[in-house]
Amino acid sequence: MSAHDIIKDLKNRKFKPLYLLHGEEPYYIDLIGNYIERNVLSDAEKGFNQTVLYGKDTDVMTAINAAKRYPMMSDYQVVMVKEAQDMKWGRDDDDKKSINPLLAYLEAPLPSTILVFCYKYGKFDKRKKTYKAIEKNGLIFESAGLYDNKIPGWIEEYISDKKYKVNPQASAMLAEYLGNDLSKIANELDKLMLNIPQGQEISLKDIQDNIGISKEYNVFELQSALIRKDPYKVNQIVNYFEANPKANPIVLVLGNLNNFFSKVLAYHYVRDKANAAKELGVSPYFLKDYEQAARGYNLAKTFQVISYLREYDLKSKGLDSNTGHGGLMKELVYKIMH
Repeated sequence: MSAHDIIKDLKNRKFKPLYLLHGEEPYYIDLIGNYIERNVLSDAEKGFNQTVLYGKDTDVMTAINAAKRYPMMSDYQVVMVKEAQDMKWGRDDDDKKSINPLLAYLEAPLPSTILVFCYKYGKFDKRKKTYKAIEKNGLIFESAGLYDNKIPGWIEEYISDKKYKVNPQASAMLAEYLGNDLSKIANELDKLMLNIPQGQEISLKDIQDNIGISKEYNVFELQSALIRKDPYKVNQIVNYFEANPKANPIVLVLGNLNNFFSKVLAYHYVRDKANAAKELGVSPYFLKDYEQAARGYNLAKTFQVISYLREYDLKSKGLDSNTGHGGLMKELVYKIMH
């Protein structure tokens, strides 16, 4: 069941007595949890019937005692445990000599209570009886992280849901620049769309104007200049990065270049070049960049470039180097192009 399916059921007042929202990607956990917190009860009902707990400040018995209460002047009460990964969950057995109160409740939850566990940044252990009890009597949603090559598609879908359009180059730039943190991406997209009329296609210029990516001096222009082996443009961009380190942190630049040259390496091994975009997991719109880079950087050189990128990543973190980030970038791009 997807996050959107769960929210659709919630909108239709189809509730489960137990929810376990877990996984490595917090965006969907927050999406569902926030919807429950904000919308299941009316403002008048929330005062008596909504309890929000935080894992590091609570324990199982506090959560269970809250869940056992009956709602006041409402059909339901909501008990939400945020950051549930920090809560001490206690034993996970059902020894008849010592009743486990958590398992006892999960096996027979109150239908008038909606008990929600928001368990972030990792998976709940599926072998535990706690997991199996929630699975049997409630709903479990696992929020898996997205691979980098799925991020542009996710951006396009998110924008489409908001009644906007985006061209492929713009979505790819956003994915490369913002990484795979969906919460960060969604936040930047929401701010971006405030400045653009609904229904309009979001362009590369819109992104450059609103998300702080310089039109001429960004990691994508550096990537293009390296593909062309244009030393003048490369040094212009690196000098700009050195003068604006907060806007262009070396960790972001190295990460993007490593991602690009890793795909160039993969392109060298693709036998069916006609289906290379699918093999690499990239938009066909950008395939020409990998083709051109593969011509300029043969297999041996591509391996060498990736080795340089790893070496300078370590140096940027202070390993065997006292050189500033600007100096490191100048050394690196020289070695890449020669």
